[in-house]
Amino acid sequence: MENYNLKKGIIYSIIGVFLIGLQPIIANSRPAVIDPIIFAAITALIEALIFFPLYLFDRKKLHANLRKFPEKSAKFNSLLHGWKKTRNVKLLIIIGLCFSIVPVLLYIGYDYAGPTLSALSLKSEIIFALLFGYLFLKEKISKKQIIFSIILFFGLILAITKGSFNLAELNVGVIILIISAALFTLVHTFTKTGIERNELFSTQIVFIRNLLSGIILISFYMIFFPTINFLMVLDPINFLFFVLMGFDYGFSLFVWYKTLTYIEIGKAGIINSITPLISAFFAFIFLGVILSLFHLAGILIVIASIIIIVQESKKKSPDSEAHI
Repeated sequence: MENYNLKKGIIYSIIGVFLIGLQPIIANSRPAVIDPIIFAAITALIEALIFFPLYLFDRKKLHANLRKFPEKSAKFNSLLHGWKKTRNVKLLIIIGLCFSIVPVLLYIGYDYAGPTLSALSLKSEIIFALLFGYLFLKEKISKKQIIFSIILFFGLILAITKGSFNLAELNVGVIILIISAALFTLVHTFTKTGIERNELFSTQIVFIRNLLSGIILISFYMIFFPTINFLMVLDPINFLFFVLMGFDYGFSLFVWYKTLTYIEIGKAGIINSITPLISAFFAFIFLGVILSLFHLAGILIVIASIIIIVQESKKKSPDSEAHI
């Protein structure tokens, strides 16, 4: 890895873990008047504002590289203009639509599941990543990954049901969050093809997806809800929560990309696996939520499973792309 720097990579990764761990806390602490739709809309637009200069900076670098390395002009031209291709325009529209739905589902799920179960439920993402990679990208899955995906699922159910394993009593928020994880992982799977073709790049995708989702959600809100509801955004306390979530989510993505600048995705993924513990810690500090033994056991099983699954993936494909 050309820019490998373990110390910097770990620092950025730890910052990212804390930012991600705070997201369910911020969402669950917001005033009741802020519904999930307007919360998702405003925070998406704030994230778009954060990533707009980063997107412009990356475009500027591509133009500079185009002049500096003319022998690679095909690659840099493709990255600069690849989004104009019909298949990528369709893909970006689908991403915008998907990430209009996903944040709303996430905030609803956070409300019902609580911070610890929310962070834990979203770790089902790794199971969907393996499944969709196999189905759509023809990526291989080892027997060890299958076994530890089952163990990971066992850990989730142990924590979620508090040891009863009665699936009929599953928290509705958990179900919503698992559906959300499946949806955004499916979109990530198809997005990966655009990145691998050198027709799209990460900051471009994140900027466009948040801009589109913010516009879509604001338009939806104006059609189906009274316009006077927008006045809630001007309330200083409400606005503080929009800014907190927008900056937390936006900078967690930025820190994730910085992490991948310095260390492999495998190491970053392993550090990121402790997010449920961080969410549980913040939930105790800010919301007074106490972690049960079943929660702790489930979290430890999930973390151990993720470490083994990621290490196995690293053996097969050490140069995996970043999640977005």
